[in-house]
Amino acid sequence: MAATVEIDEANGVGETITHNISDTDMGSVDAANLDPVANPVTPGNNTYEKWQKIHVTAMGGSSKIDNLKIWRTGALGGSALHVTNARESSYGGAETYATSTDSDSVVATQAMPTSEPSGANLGIGGSLGGSLTAAGSSDYLVHQIQTDAGDTAGSTSTMNYQYDETA
Repeated sequence: MAATVEIDEANGVGETITHNISDTDMGSVDAANLDPVANPVTPGNNTYEKWQKIHVTAMGGSSKIDNLKIWRTGALGGSALHVTNARESSYGGAETYATSTDSDSVVATQAMPTSEPSGANLGIGGSLGGSLTAAGSSDYLVHQIQTDAGDTAGSTSTMNYQYDETA
């Protein structure tokens, strides 16, 4: 039997956790499962940061979860940038939750990969070499889309979350 894994998102001043989010749409409010049509980002502004974790709720028959990889597929409109704290080298360790902002992120400063990374780019316990051997969560994945006034609204891309599971 495989492990049970979900994506959780934290929002608000008090780190309110929404378990097992249904999507990772980004927009002009700090909310999980938001409607991007009702909460569009005006070109020249940023989305609110997303603070997400990969959460193992049950190990099933698995003994270890590791090698977390995050990336985006699909193009953004214009010169928009998708930035993140995920990185394969010079990993900054586990981020402490901070209320999401739509100002330029000081946590998400690396370009979001647009293809599968060759190695882990999100840590567990502050390390890219970390692993889960019982129910628990990854470090926070922080990401944001930054736009400029010349960008066109309405792009669609897909977030990809991958991990290794050892029986």
